[in-house]
Amino acid sequence: MRYWQDLRSRWMSLLLMIVGLVLLGQSSAAASPRVYLVEIDGAITPVVASYVDRALRQAADQGAEAVVIQLDTPGGLSSAMDEIIQDILQSPVPVIVYVAPEGARAASAGVFITYAAHIAAMAPATNIGSASPVLIGQDGQTAQPDDTMQRKIVNDAVAKIRSLAERRGRNADWAEQAVREAVNISAEQAVAQKVVDLVAPSLPALLDAVDGRTVTTSAGEVTLRTRDAEVVPIQMTLVERFFQVLSDPNVAYILLSLGMLGLFFELANPGSILPGVLGGILLLLGLYSLGTLDVNWAGVLLMGFAFLLFLIDLYVASSGVLTIGGIVSFALGSLLLLQSPASPAFQLSRAVVIAVTVTIAGVFLLLVYLVARAQARRPQTGKEALLGARAVVRRPLDPEGMVFVEGELWRARSLAGTIPAGRTVRVVGMEGLVLLVEPATEEEPAARVRQFAAEARRWRPLDALFRRG
Repeated sequence: MRYWQDLRSRWMSLLLMIVGLVLLGQSSAAASPRVYLVEIDGAITPVVASYVDRALRQAADQGAEAVVIQLDTPGGLSSAMDEIIQDILQSPVPVIVYVAPEGARAASAGVFITYAAHIAAMAPATNIGSASPVLIGQDGQTAQPDDTMQRKIVNDAVAKIRSLAERRGRNADWAEQAVREAVNISAEQAVAQKVVDLVAPSLPALLDAVDGRTVTTSAGEVTLRTRDAEVVPIQMTLVERFFQVLSDPNVAYILLSLGMLGLFFELANPGSILPGVLGGILLLLGLYSLGTLDVNWAGVLLMGFAFLLFLIDLYVASSGVLTIGGIVSFALGSLLLLQSPASPAFQLSRAVVIAVTVTIAGVFLLLVYLVARAQARRPQTGKEALLGARAVVRRPLDPEGMVFVEGELWRARSLAGTIPAGRTVRVVGMEGLVLLVEPATEEEPAARVRQFAAEARRWRPLDALFRRG
């Protein structure tokens, strides 16, 4: 009996020890600080603003120690920038903006976001500045407002960034210079002038450096515990990534072009369905993308007018003039879209514009060539195929008889008196099922050969081009 009691006591001790270790491990895991990482690499767009808002909400719900926004941006839309700033100011979780990696920059809207952060840091070999506002007109071009309006815009931006600087205890005078004079400084200079708080070579070094600092959030004062913290990256969702890709002006331009091309083929071949469906989807996606950017809508209208000219040229004998006009209109529209000047991030690539324009021009020049070739080809069936054909008289025409033409015997009537059997005649018309013929002259075959040779010389360069292709 005593043996069994000792054995039971040992098993209970072992069980209690295991339970204690499990509880201790859970307590340690719960106590381990977590820092959420948000990466912004590119223009500040509405999609980026939505991404930051979701990340800050998630960090607050899950009790994160801090949120690090790793920033590398040439700027972006002021509306999206304002949303991000409001989210940072209202966040109960400390937000650290880290301009990184090396070679990164925080320009334009990036300066305001950096100033809004509870802690601002930069990696070595990075820079910050050039925060002058750019006014965009309704046509997507840089507007030149009068002096009063310009002062209002600049003073509003200055007031906004000075308030952020005073709230975070940073250099307000330099911030004003960044807006008024578009000044730009390096990371080391930024620390020396109290534009940012520190320079950190890496994210772990940054978390070690800010450990123990106290910041004021919307929930009150918070002391950071970031040393050896677990870094939890928050990635964009597939939907956010998709719409962020659509915010690329090059993607918007390509989608718009392909959408118009699809609708053209649907209208040129009614009932084909697939080109119309794909073209409609791509066109709507392209228009959505353009709606998030600063574009010149006159350029969009010129591109649409180009495809209208392409379509009309299918039904009007313009000898390709309408197609040439369409190519010119498309090229001009593309060049106008290229001049979206709010930020380099919102400008089209010249290489993309040239590639798309050359492709569109090639497609429609090929169509013009094929249509012209089809129109120049002699009809192969029906009444038109017999007109001008040469026939051999099988039964004398006096004035009616029989002729052999295109492998068939036809009843024929002579318009030039009696024609004996064996003579060659030419079909010049039809009355019902009776061919109207006249004697063929000796000069006619030579003339037809010369005409055929001239047509061959006319199309030989394009024929050679397509054979090489």
